[in-house]
Amino acid sequence: MVEHFDVLIVGAGLSGVGAAYRLQTEHPEKTFAVLEARQHLGGTWDLYRYPGVRSDSDMFTLGFPFRPWRRPEVIADGATILGYLEEAARDYGLDERIRYGLHVERASWSSNAALWSVTARSGPDTLHFTCRFLYLCTGYYSYDGGYRPDFAGIDEFAGPVIHPQEWPAGLDFRDRSVVVIGSGATAVSLVPALAAGGAKVTLLQRSPSYIVSLPASDRFADSLRRVLPAAAANGIARFMHLSQSQGFYLFSRRFPRPATWWLINGARARVGGGASIERDFTPRYKPWDQRLCVAPDGDLFAVLRTGGATIVTDEVSRFTASGIELASGRHLDADIVVTATGLRLVACGNIELEVDGVRVNPAERVVYKGLMLAGVPNLAWCVGYTNASWTLRADLSSRYVCRLLAYLDRSGYDAAVPLAPEDNGVRRPILDLTSGYIRRAASVLPKQAGRAPWVLRQNYLRDRATMRWSRVTTGMRFARRGRGTRGDAVPMDGSVSAGSERVD
Repeated sequence: MVEHFDVLIVGAGLSGVGAAYRLQTEHPEKTFAVLEARQHLGGTWDLYRYPGVRSDSDMFTLGFPFRPWRRPEVIADGATILGYLEEAARDYGLDERIRYGLHVERASWSSNAALWSVTARSGPDTLHFTCRFLYLCTGYYSYDGGYRPDFAGIDEFAGPVIHPQEWPAGLDFRDRSVVVIGSGATAVSLVPALAAGGAKVTLLQRSPSYIVSLPASDRFADSLRRVLPAAAANGIARFMHLSQSQGFYLFSRRFPRPATWWLINGARARVGGGASIERDFTPRYKPWDQRLCVAPDGDLFAVLRTGGATIVTDEVSRFTASGIELASGRHLDADIVVTATGLRLVACGNIELEVDGVRVNPAERVVYKGLMLAGVPNLAWCVGYTNASWTLRADLSSRYVCRLLAYLDRSGYDAAVPLAPEDNGVRRPILDLTSGYIRRAASVLPKQAGRAPWVLRQNYLRDRATMRWSRVTTGMRFARRGRGTRGDAVPMDGSVSAGSERVD
């Protein structure tokens, strides 16, 4: 049996729930379903269960624009975010659209039928679907496991070695020595939570990251809520947090030296004598070459200042039965080691894609407006910002998909395929940070070119204008079932063939 929908959304996290809302609101006439591999919605916020898991973006922009964030927290914990998602899905009837336990493995496009054929696995069973448009809201993190460096001697260690992505339920860490290896957002959130739970924590980092202290709550937003309707208060607070984050990002990129001074001196003022600023809090890179880590109310600095945790900047030489031997010769005793060493990235949910019998390798494709792939019809992949909250761009992407669907309906076309740029310019990774997990994925992720619409901009205000109001026909070729644009076949590499016409 093959089940057909106008649109299939893959993934029921922030992106998928938001996409379902936009589709239901802007195209109530269309049939759609959300296919989710896990047994519960939430994506990241259902997967990660380690102590201290929380957002690293403010909730006014990480939350949906159509559902105001009403809680006092600016930075929320994972359970609270999951509850927010559950409420949104339930209140808008989106939970009834989600099919759980369906792991999408393959999607094949037929130009003759103008359809995607989608294969999903549910335990031992294989299910088949068709759809006119396929929207992948899978993010780019692999759900199969995080990145684990090949540490020498790791099998000799007598205790558990845990990646935060696979945190075991009920782990007892009270009064035990825990070494957390890492310097990113996960490590920064783990250390205060483990210390609060009674662990003797050491943060072991190979090199420092920039860490900024932000207020855990927003008193101004609370005041607005008392005098304004929730939607208006949230809109103002959302704009303020967006302006602050985008403003500091632009300032950091244009004036890295004063931005560095501000960040490092902020750490110095908060950590006191709990660490060496030069060794432990002065990164080797410029601000926003990698994403900033957030410490709500400076919780990491506080736990280091009071001696609730320690920080060591050194490299792992090898594991021993009782801990970790460092490159400096020092030995860290440990009962538990947590490898907060990063994530593994995949493109398009690691789904095998095929267009008219030709395998599609996303790494060889150029992105169109940061969400479609050159030469791949009627498919979008939702990717968020690296310098702001994921939801800001995810919502723009979903609204753009709805605009594209409306254009296809009005114009009588069945397919839209982006045309690769004609220039032979340098291609660069779709994600513009220098973080290790992004560099490791360079051979996996699609590329971007040097000019619009073949870029993934890190600027919400510019994207808001272009994604909402620019012409959907620019850089696109449209086709009717079994035919390319104006009767020409659609080239599988997305390029403009001789004699074909480009629609602008």
